[in-house]
Amino acid sequence: MTHHIETDRKANLVGSIWMIAAMAIFAIEDAFIKAASVMLPVGQVLVFFGLGGALVFATVVLINKEPLYNPDVVSRPMLVRVVFEITGRLFYVLALSLIPLSAATVILQATPLVVVAGAALVFGEKVGWRRWTAIFVGLIGVVVIIQPGTDSFSMLSFLAILGMIGFAGRDLASRAAPAMLSTAILGLYGFLSIVVAGGLYAAWQGVPFVMPDAETSLYVLGAIMAGVMAYSCLMKAMRTGEVSAVTPFRYSRLLFGIALGIVLFGERLSVAMVIGSGLIVISGLFILWRGRQVGAAK
Repeated sequence: MTHHIETDRKANLVGSIWMIAAMAIFAIEDAFIKAASVMLPVGQVLVFFGLGGALVFATVVLINKEPLYNPDVVSRPMLVRVVFEITGRLFYVLALSLIPLSAATVILQATPLVVVAGAALVFGEKVGWRRWTAIFVGLIGVVVIIQPGTDSFSMLSFLAILGMIGFAGRDLASRAAPAMLSTAILGLYGFLSIVVAGGLYAAWQGVPFVMPDAETSLYVLGAIMAGVMAYSCLMKAMRTGEVSAVTPFRYSRLLFGIALGIVLFGERLSVAMVIGSGLIVISGLFILWRGRQVGAAK
């Protein structure tokens, strides 16, 4: 019995380390995308990023001797997932290009709150008044960050909110996706949907693609490599430790995103952002803790 407990603790520790690594690399990916979007149109950044990631995951699929196409790929949950993936990626990358990296990162941390609310509304999962209260408090944190009605308010903040909603919808749709679809297949079609998002936005914007210089090319390549590595670390984390043990470390992305924003882009951390971040993180951690308590009581 003691050995089993020690094994669980070790697995949770290793899983937590993988999760922290994933969040750090995701923050680096965001920084690369923000840097690349200074020189390249957003649509082009999305297309290049999506093609690079899709190529990597397609290679993994072929190495695993899986078919690149499966009829389940066009199932209703997968089509819904693609729509939300396109929405999330497009608006979040737009947010990265137009608002501070730290602000976009902080708003993104509200995704788990929306996922829990969506699971209750869409899948009928039982969410008690305590968790609904925490969701409400976390969303108040988002309002505190964007500061509507003040001189600091910018409509561009809604880009990050729309991106966050898109990612939450993607996560919910992933839960309904056919179980036989592997992580590599989900990654492949997730990155292909980013290509679609970039193509649609480029067509709407009407801005021609440009030839990137060496520095910008390195930014795009860095974003692709970071995206694939972060995704792999995330999957490793979720499959190593208990979900309830490793998931709280998702919020470490907030620290990495803020730090990179300050160091690389000269951003400043406002009091409103500190207060809003605190409300979001505390609410998210409470929801995770409460969910674990409810699950243990069953």
